[in-house]
Amino acid sequence: MEGAIIVVTTTERLILRNWLLQDREPFARLNADARVMEFQPGVLSLEESDRFADYIEAHIRQRGFGLYAAELRHDHRFIGFIGLSVPTFQAAFTPCVEIGWRLTADVWGQGLATEGGREVVRYAFEVLGLETLVSFTASVNAKSRRVIEKVGMTRDPVEDFNHPRLSEGHPLCRHVLYRLQRSAWNPSGP
Repeated sequence: MEGAIIVVTTTERLILRNWLLQDREPFARLNADARVMEFQPGVLSLEESDRFADYIEAHIRQRGFGLYAAELRHDHRFIGFIGLSVPTFQAAFTPCVEIGWRLTADVWGQGLATEGGREVVRYAFEVLGLETLVSFTASVNAKSRRVIEKVGMTRDPVEDFNHPRLSEGHPLCRHVLYRLQRSAWNPSGP
């Protein structure tokens, strides 16, 4: 975590990079924000947030890619993560590589998740050589679903699923699954 900043990729407004020790405190605030965590099982305590950051960093070390720390280019403020992960649960579509994001509420509505998501798709296909990406979210999460569609992913309702880590009656149990194949990817945008 400590050491030099390693920039993975950039966009017009974002830097996607390795995690730094100073990211922990704003990450904990983000994970404790009920607005940000509305479609997660709950907010995270400081300890849970730090464990999640540890997991993200270990994933990057082990796999060579992960959920990158996202910062704004103009002021270098940490605003969350955008990147790739390998889900650890069993489902009909696993194993797979998922694209995802979590950004502070004060930057919502500016197109940053879409901008960063499109760059991560490009990075996944052109640099990492991946063939397929998935993304999933609770079916009731309309905002995230719009971003997923804006990065060029499509959904087949037959693949929607109940998240195995949520109880059958949980309001977030039903998830939608989106996919994007490298062969169907349009680098100019959807």
